[in-house]
Amino acid sequence: MTAKETFLKGCFVLKPQILEDNRGCFFESFNHRTFKELIKDNVDFVQDNQSHSNKGVIRALHYQKGVHSQAKLVRVLKGAVLDVIVDLRKDSNTFGKHFSIELSAENKRQLFIPRGFAHGFSVLSETAEFFYKCDNYYNKLSESGIIYNDPTLNIDWKIEEENIIISKKDKKLPKFKDLII
Repeated sequence: MTAKETFLKGCFVLKPQILEDNRGCFFESFNHRTFKELIKDNVDFVQDNQSHSNKGVIRALHYQKGVHSQAKLVRVLKGAVLDVIVDLRKDSNTFGKHFSIELSAENKRQLFIPRGFAHGFSVLSETAEFFYKCDNYYNKLSESGIIYNDPTLNIDWKIEEENIIISKKDKKLPKFKDLII
């Protein structure tokens, strides 16, 4: 496995070593020891989550506040998504900047997102199975988010506006400029 840090400090794109032959392929998707050596972070994952979504769905931009914030390791098991993260660390020189990457079952890439980021994705394929590890347990009272079409962030979700499917809850999220972090 290799890891390349993005321009957002602490965020890494991980690529597994894939062994392929006429039967198919094999790869190690997670190894605790290797992960710690590559990331140089003392992250211990405690919860796994998985979602199934249809084309055009945007699940964004979510985060947990305070002591309940979460680092995540995300990947796609089936289909393809545009994965997006936003730096919410006020002391960071990339505060308010975002990074996006296509994650798919085909490319098998993963994204490590440290605590202090909002996260979301849009589904580019007919369906997608999305999987992620978290280093902290979900806490409903600490959940928050940013509206997907925030004018300050100006994220291109790679989906035409008329094809976007978003939950009622996510439509009510605040704008970036209105966040209390």
